[in-house]
Amino acid sequence: MKKITVGLIQQVGHQDIRANLEALANNIETCARKGVQLIALQELHNTRYFCQTENTALFDLAETIPGPSTRFYSELAAKHNAVLVASLFEKRAPGLYHNTAVVFDADGSIAGKYRKMHIPDDPAYYEKFYFTPGDTGFEPIPTSLGKLGVLVCWDQWYPEAARLMTLKGAQILVYPTAIGWENTDTDDEKARQLNAWIIAQRAHAVANGLPVISTNRVGHEPDPSGQTGGIQFWGNSFVAGPQGELLAQAGNKKPENLIVEIDLERSEQVRRWWPFLRDRRIDHYDEITKRFID
Repeated sequence: MKKITVGLIQQVGHQDIRANLEALANNIETCARKGVQLIALQELHNTRYFCQTENTALFDLAETIPGPSTRFYSELAAKHNAVLVASLFEKRAPGLYHNTAVVFDADGSIAGKYRKMHIPDDPAYYEKFYFTPGDTGFEPIPTSLGKLGVLVCWDQWYPEAARLMTLKGAQILVYPTAIGWENTDTDDEKARQLNAWIIAQRAHAVANGLPVISTNRVGHEPDPSGQTGGIQFWGNSFVAGPQGELLAQAGNKKPENLIVEIDLERSEQVRRWWPFLRDRRIDHYDEITKRFID
């Protein structure tokens, strides 16, 4: 398909999981009624972002894949004839958990899954406590709309991940995300962080000559421990074209369904003008696999 309509669902996370699921189902239906063929949800959308603290009881939020949530989203994908990118807390085995994106094809089948490879461990983002680094590799997921290079949040800062997805045939990069501001940061610092986040992903679009979809949470989520002021998720979900051009961008104040048409044929034209893949010096890149070069 040359052109597809995509929808990004930017949503506030509530304490009530049922309320989150109902809102997601309603927003998915709204997007489908507007002709959306590919719907991208934010990271860990079933719940609030629980990684602000380290709490063993929160492992009870995890589910098996397949499981209740995959049945829920499978039915929605089939009902609305849309490819759906979801983000789940996966219980793989006792004591083994992942941050996992699951892609459902338009018939409701599971097209594939991606386990988050880069796991942060920063104040208010204690993900290493919960998630084992992924072992699925950087493999695009084939769907009826094309091959999706699905990566998750912290992965979006790494050009290697975007490049490997591209080299394996991804036609679109999709980043479910949960990122925001700490309340003590100055306005200037908040602006720098937001701009860096957008620039990094637009750069992936430019360097690889393909569209990028990034869906972020929005709204304030308190720190259950009370040690910090919580996270103000900054929204700004966006779609960039293969030259990094912003095709659509949400705001940072409220939930929003962002709908935009993507022309997949444009990637071919851009790569003819800017043949970055052709001119790569792969014969001199062997040191890229080193942690640091002394």
